[in-house]
Amino acid sequence: MCAARLSVCCHKIRFRNTSPDAAVINMDHTRSCFELSLPFTEKCNPISRDIDRADAKHMLQILKTCDAEIFTHDDQGIYSSPIIQTMVDVAKKVELMLREPEESLIVLSGCGTSGRIAFLLATSFNEMLTDQQHTQIYSYIIAGGDRALLTSQEASEDRPLLGARMLDEVCAGKKRVLFMGISCGMSAPFVAGQLDLCLKHLDVFTPVLLGFNPVHMARNEPMQDCSFHFKEVAERMATEQKQGKAFILNPIVGPEAISGSSRMKGGSATKIILEAVLLAGHQAIFREKTISPECLSSWITASERMYENTYTHADELTRLVQKAGESLQRNGHVYYLGWRTLGIIGMIDASECVPTFGADFGDIRGFINNGFKEMRNKEGDLSSMGPEFVIGHQDFVDTILPVLNQNDMIVFLFTVKDDLHEMTALVNQVKRKTRNLHAVAHDLETLNIPKRMCDMFETVLKMTWSFSSDDEIAEMKQKWELSTKCCLNVLSTGAHVLKGKVYMNFMIDLRVTNSKLYRRAINILQRFSGRSKPECESALLRAIYSTDDVSEEMTSADVRTHTQLANRSDRVVPTALVMIHRGCSLTEAKHHLDSHAVIRDAVMSCVLSPVNTAHMK
Repeated sequence: MCAARLSVCCHKIRFRNTSPDAAVINMDHTRSCFELSLPFTEKCNPISRDIDRADAKHMLQILKTCDAEIFTHDDQGIYSSPIIQTMVDVAKKVELMLREPEESLIVLSGCGTSGRIAFLLATSFNEMLTDQQHTQIYSYIIAGGDRALLTSQEASEDRPLLGARMLDEVCAGKKRVLFMGISCGMSAPFVAGQLDLCLKHLDVFTPVLLGFNPVHMARNEPMQDCSFHFKEVAERMATEQKQGKAFILNPIVGPEAISGSSRMKGGSATKIILEAVLLAGHQAIFREKTISPECLSSWITASERMYENTYTHADELTRLVQKAGESLQRNGHVYYLGWRTLGIIGMIDASECVPTFGADFGDIRGFINNGFKEMRNKEGDLSSMGPEFVIGHQDFVDTILPVLNQNDMIVFLFTVKDDLHEMTALVNQVKRKTRNLHAVAHDLETLNIPKRMCDMFETVLKMTWSFSSDDEIAEMKQKWELSTKCCLNVLSTGAHVLKGKVYMNFMIDLRVTNSKLYRRAINILQRFSGRSKPECESALLRAIYSTDDVSEEMTSADVRTHTQLANRSDRVVPTALVMIHRGCSLTEAKHHLDSHAVIRDAVMSCVLSPVNTAHMK
């Protein structure tokens, strides 16, 4: 018997009650037409389509193959001549700012992952300038302020005027500003507002837009309190680029392994590109190196080799994914205990799991030695704002260690240059509570972590890096950061997949906290139901407002109102999808989800069972 009727490009097909695989094949026809209209950053990656059915070992191979797409050699990729030449041009602007630091400023800005990468780069490069006894000229902006470094504050992403105002405040009194606005999907209104401000004042600002879609795929929907949209701003940027007054860096790095999750490839590619540009500018000043295409390409190649080196540790990575998945499946937790910037990388990865997978903030948490003193963020110590902002190692000892059990997984993140005596003392404290200890550690060929320290862990992913007299430890630190980011992205993604928080390769349990995610939620419902946009939006609103009867007041409210309520709700998208497929009430949909531990199982059982149309809206 039929389970559902799906409209596909003016044709109708039927799901036949044969097998889940057959149903998925039929659903592919529905999605194929829909996919064509999506930007690259929102497309489904065919490599990872069945990641939710993969074991830890196979999952690692899938993620490795997806990450390799960052370094594809084609005419739109990161190695392409236009992208490399634009990186050269921007690096020369960095050099100019460094030569005249008193009245100059380099600002990096973004939302979510992009803003966290902006923070990490700005603070790291300011530290490099201090080491060179040079004036600090870097600043960062993140939508939502410093709270967004550790928690999801994605509603701020929808406010272009706020972005412009924050940029104007940061740049007060400066005569030259190099602004780098990061929006992986070329969609963030917050960044669009900042770029618009720059374009209106090109006598002061040189704007740079970094994203991973072509300009024609930039978001063209109206923005809050503004008459323009992101695509219009991007087109103005492209016009000014012809005169050398603005720059767009937008290589195609392929769809994310988890559809739309730009914390992964998007975040990594952002770090690779901006570090290459900034390092080239620094080397021109402090090491008298010429900024050239070969110089920029060599840094990208070094990052590619870093990825290859990291993924050679397949056995250890597989073990970490499996252990993390077991912890989450048993209602345990994963804790990252990191030193210096690796601690920041751990906290960034942990903070992104909440909006991406609908996780609780306690499922995966990051801690850093010396807490906010080590962070060096603008707003200082935020620990009084709530438990999400308690981040020091001593805080872990005081609040987490007393209740730790064998279901909890501890991952230490450190390098041979960190305080190994301090690390050993903390390991010994934790081992009194659990043996479920693991590590991601970085050696140098000339300096090794003692074997007795490695023996303290159940799993040690230890990477050894070459280091010559021509290298700088700051450059090596950036490789350590990127490698650690890769490892933790694999661990946290794999763990949530094993827990059942992903449907195929879609983050179906995402939190609908801003207009981008509201739109993405509707897209997911369309993909997996074949229903029209109005039908899917109606089901989404039923789930958001916890009602079977959507009132005119609800439907007429703006997206901001919807997302404010959705941010306080759990399983909004899965609930809406079950209601669509089963034609059932809200209560029945929630009961159906409760009876399945894995979201894919819950949805596929809908696809393969008869539809009750009595409740369809």
